[in-house]
Amino acid sequence: MVAILAMSVATYHLYHHPLSPASRRVRLALAEKSVACALVLEKPWDPSAVLRALNPASDVPVLVIEQDGDKQVLAEAQAICEYLDETHPGTLLGKTPWERAETRRLIGWFDRKMQAEVTDLLIGEKALKRLCGYGEPDSAVIRAGCANIKGHLEYIGWLTERRNWLAGDALTLADLAAGAHLSVIDYMGDVPWNAFPLAKEWYARLKSRPAFRSILGDHIPGFPPPRHYADLDF
Repeated sequence: MVAILAMSVATYHLYHHPLSPASRRVRLALAEKSVACALVLEKPWDPSAVLRALNPASDVPVLVIEQDGDKQVLAEAQAICEYLDETHPGTLLGKTPWERAETRRLIGWFDRKMQAEVTDLLIGEKALKRLCGYGEPDSAVIRAGCANIKGHLEYIGWLTERRNWLAGDALTLADLAAGAHLSVIDYMGDVPWNAFPLAKEWYARLKSRPAFRSILGDHIPGFPPPRHYADLDF
């Protein structure tokens, strides 16, 4: 009689915050790869001792993978997403060198340019200031963020006029990066969707994917989302 040895299953824990676009991108990548993952809430502005021990930067996201007594710790959204892409079937980076380069270029656009011009201004003033106890939001900063988002929505529309998804014919991490930023901003009700129908159509397709369900279920105490946030027919 031959003994059958059961293979152990890896367990995944993601240290995250729901208002962190980087955390949301990893959550979306995990879901697109059909990887079950337990979420551990962290406050990046007040990191726990556990988070500080896992990541010297004391920031989210951090993915911890445990299997057979071994533990791997991965930090930084793009590093985590590329690890997932290399270790699970399918690709979210693109099939050709050009597609992968374009995907990474667009991720840089959203993580640096959009983060600085829009996300930091709107989420920083309207939510993080309050959560951190830093005082009242600055209306001038909020107005700047609301003005800046228009150019980014126009660019998304320009891309989707020419491509099926942002970086090409297939969904990539570029779409997840953009969707992560916009979903956080949309949670605060600050995306003027109706003025940008092409960006809205792209986001509706992204929002309708099963991977987005967890994101649409986010509810942050003290910050109820607008009624359209989880509506697939917004």
